[in-house]
Amino acid sequence: MPQARYKQVVDRIAADIRAGKIAPGTRLPTHRQLSAMKGIALVTATRVYAELEQMGLVSGERGRGTFVRETAIPDGHGADQHPVAPDMIDLTFNYGVLPQQSDHLRNALRQLAGIGEVETLLRYQPHEGRLHERRVIADYLASQDVNTSSEQVMIVSGAQHGLSLAVMSLLRPGDVIAVDALTYPGIKVVADAFRVELVPIPALDHGPDLSALNEICQARTVRALYVMPTLHNPLGWVLDLAQRKDLVSIARKYDLCIIEDAAYAFLAENSPVPLATLAPERTVYISGVSKSIATGLRVGFLSAPPEWVPAIRRSIRATIWNTPPVMTAIVCTWLTDGSIRWLEQEKRKDAEKRQAIARKALKGLTYKAHPASYFVWISLPQNVRADQLVLDLARQNISISTAEPFAVSKDVPHAIRLALGSVDVSLLPDALIKVRKGIEERAIY
Repeated sequence: MPQARYKQVVDRIAADIRAGKIAPGTRLPTHRQLSAMKGIALVTATRVYAELEQMGLVSGERGRGTFVRETAIPDGHGADQHPVAPDMIDLTFNYGVLPQQSDHLRNALRQLAGIGEVETLLRYQPHEGRLHERRVIADYLASQDVNTSSEQVMIVSGAQHGLSLAVMSLLRPGDVIAVDALTYPGIKVVADAFRVELVPIPALDHGPDLSALNEICQARTVRALYVMPTLHNPLGWVLDLAQRKDLVSIARKYDLCIIEDAAYAFLAENSPVPLATLAPERTVYISGVSKSIATGLRVGFLSAPPEWVPAIRRSIRATIWNTPPVMTAIVCTWLTDGSIRWLEQEKRKDAEKRQAIARKALKGLTYKAHPASYFVWISLPQNVRADQLVLDLARQNISISTAEPFAVSKDVPHAIRLALGSVDVSLLPDALIKVRKGIEERAIY
């Protein structure tokens, strides 16, 4: 078969996969079927699939066939919003799963199949979730020092959905939210979708500049405050009790709604009480199990003051009607039997282990990190461009994120964020050493 014809077959299938014409998970024709369809020899058909597999577009499974792979992260899904190749060491996104979690899921599904009310899981549920499950979640949140009740708790499809609901329900287009100058990229996506304005609060070494926040509120009509007081992403700080009280004082002075994001709070032990307890009359508390369990389990918790519950309930109805009850049943079972607390403890141990690796591998660099977090914020020397460093490391099959996705202001710092939670721990030391060497080499240019 002429080389040009062979390449045409590879290129045509590759183009269809990349264009979405062949969806991820699709079983492709057998080698023999492809041979007959394209009029090529069987050995050539085998070679076509081998090349597509080398390109990361398909995977062959013994006894099952050849399947199209999920090859790219959709826009807005990862911190840096660019595709990550299958063989890339991904330091951009935290989606780690402990080895034992698969067995927990299998056991949970077996238990679920045996319950008497399994048929009810196939029906519509109350928008905010079933009452007995909200009680389970309220008890769990109470153990985290969150001042709430089952009447204030709503079950949502992940913390990101909860964040969207808070903005959608409580704010209007044109309203202003004060946020940290470096913050979780998901709030930027929400703000753009609902046409609210984000105003950046400058950062100090261990938290937001509250004097600057006070000045912002004097100069602007600020409606809400989005904060991560317990284990900030990406800077890793945990605000002390005095900072929290000062923040609440400002919120009360200017009548701000507080949106408290606690997605990573489970990693920080013995932290001060949440803002939802210090200011229960004005705080929406948002958390979930994507970080403590797995990103694929899209169950989140939202607690709000009683007078805000009806509006948020309507927004749940408008967006998803209700969070899938099969998922909520699994989560509530794990909350009841202690599995989630065990997983949180194991995740803390895992994060601490990875941070210890990072301290050793990144020695000599200027960086910030909580000792039990899954990310590191590295400030770069002035002569090191983050985008060039990204390309340098990409050539070594390492994916990192610049500061740009996290920056609210136009002044993007010379920095990168490394996510430690998705890489096999055996590969992490070498990957981080390559990052350090890449920075050092760029610094001497």
